[in-house]
Amino acid sequence: MRIPEKALDPRVKVIMVLSLSSLAVLIKNIYILAGILLISILLSVIFNSPILSVLKKLKRILWIFIFLVFIQSLFHPHGSSLIHIGSITLITREGMIKGIQLILRMLIIISSATIMATNNSREVVQGLVQWKVPYEIAFMVSIAIRFLPTFTEEIKDVVTAIQLRGIELEKIPWRKRIKIYSYVLMPIVANSLIKARKLSTAMEMKGFGIYNKRTSYHLLKMRWIDYAVILLTITTFTVILRLNYL
Repeated sequence: MRIPEKALDPRVKVIMVLSLSSLAVLIKNIYILAGILLISILLSVIFNSPILSVLKKLKRILWIFIFLVFIQSLFHPHGSSLIHIGSITLITREGMIKGIQLILRMLIIISSATIMATNNSREVVQGLVQWKVPYEIAFMVSIAIRFLPTFTEEIKDVVTAIQLRGIELEKIPWRKRIKIYSYVLMPIVANSLIKARKLSTAMEMKGFGIYNKRTSYHLLKMRWIDYAVILLTITTFTVILRLNYL
């Protein structure tokens, strides 16, 4: 079952994403977090979001997730030892649980965020404005949604440029790989700052924010199905939260 892009009001998807992200932060039970992850992936598939391609790309940073489990064991040395070298404990049960919690939370936030990629950024801004959110903040959200694919493409281009120089990232030790990724991030961040400055100049030249009150030609109207989905989302959010604290 796939839902067309225009079937639901964009504000419904905003509520869904906020609910899933909030649950990812509030819930501590691993099994409930795994269930929330399945729900977020299922919703992403239903809304025709690019969730499958995103999950495939996450395979490249699988080593980071493993590293996070190791780091969590360092900060949570309590509990039974799972992996140790002599008297030195590398991974503890408590650290493993904390690491899995962190990984599940990251995956929930990433997968739920792909739902927003199915929205028209103009409609998202309009929906937030009709919710009395200041236009400047709503515009910032739309800009973030708009430039996220561009940011991803730039990362791809830089990684491809590295591979064309004969550097195979998969065969490099993780310490050197982190160093290379730090070099990758520098030009991307610099390019983002340049784009932000140009965008700011263009907005000032067009008189952005010169009028206190803005008018809209197209207004969003919520239907009964939108209210029904919102009610279902809030009910599910409350039930899951209740189960966590029982």
